[in-house]
Amino acid sequence: MRLAGLNTVVTGGSSGIGRAIAEAYAREGAHVLITYRASADAAQQVVEHIGVSHGQAQAMQADLATVEACDALVANAYGQLGRVDVWVNNAGADVLTTQAASWDWSRKLDLLLAVDLKGTMACCYALAKRMQQQPDGGHLINMSWDHVTMGMAGENPELFSAVKGGVLSFSKSLARSLAPKVRVNMLSPGWIETSFGAQANRDFYEQVKTSTPLQRWGKPEDVAAAAVYLASAESAFMTGQTLNVNGGVVM
Repeated sequence: MRLAGLNTVVTGGSSGIGRAIAEAYAREGAHVLITYRASADAAQQVVEHIGVSHGQAQAMQADLATVEACDALVANAYGQLGRVDVWVNNAGADVLTTQAASWDWSRKLDLLLAVDLKGTMACCYALAKRMQQQPDGGHLINMSWDHVTMGMAGENPELFSAVKGGVLSFSKSLARSLAPKVRVNMLSPGWIETSFGAQANRDFYEQVKTSTPLQRWGKPEDVAAAAVYLASAESAFMTGQTLNVNGGVVM
């Protein structure tokens, strides 16, 4: 198993892409700690599902909207695991399918900046010194968005472009700062069939399919497969890089 013996943390691991990554890591032999903000029952289901397959997993509550909460999460994760080999900053604010969808752009942006950008940065900074002191270093994987390099019309895409573009740029600079001991890479999913895809207007859903070279929406498992590769020794000579998992929409 490619990740045997590794301690991994996946933020926002109770559903969607985060859950798929956590389950894939466990199948590859990693000990997985997932975080959740409010979905305790869903997180426990993930832990139990992994346990049924004889994997190792545990869940921890964390709201990553403040620096203090991110610092506490990193400290608590190290307290539980002893060390962290791979940390995936997957948690993100949902402004598309929750009540936040009705907010004005400024309020949405504040939440996205707090969780997706500042939360990612705060976790990375809290992890950096700890990982650099580990004999084998560590690996940070941050979540961006494939369209930040191409653009997409609309208020929500504009907000995501600003925030996820920030994650992309930050990660490249951080990769230079933390090399050679700690690697930093990015995943940039495209149209993935999470809760947003499931609730999408059918005309829009079909439009995405036909405009995608591979003629389908992505699955969380597609992103998870890329996350396994980045966490494994097979990607040992990669840092500051982005993997677009998008069926070819952005090339």
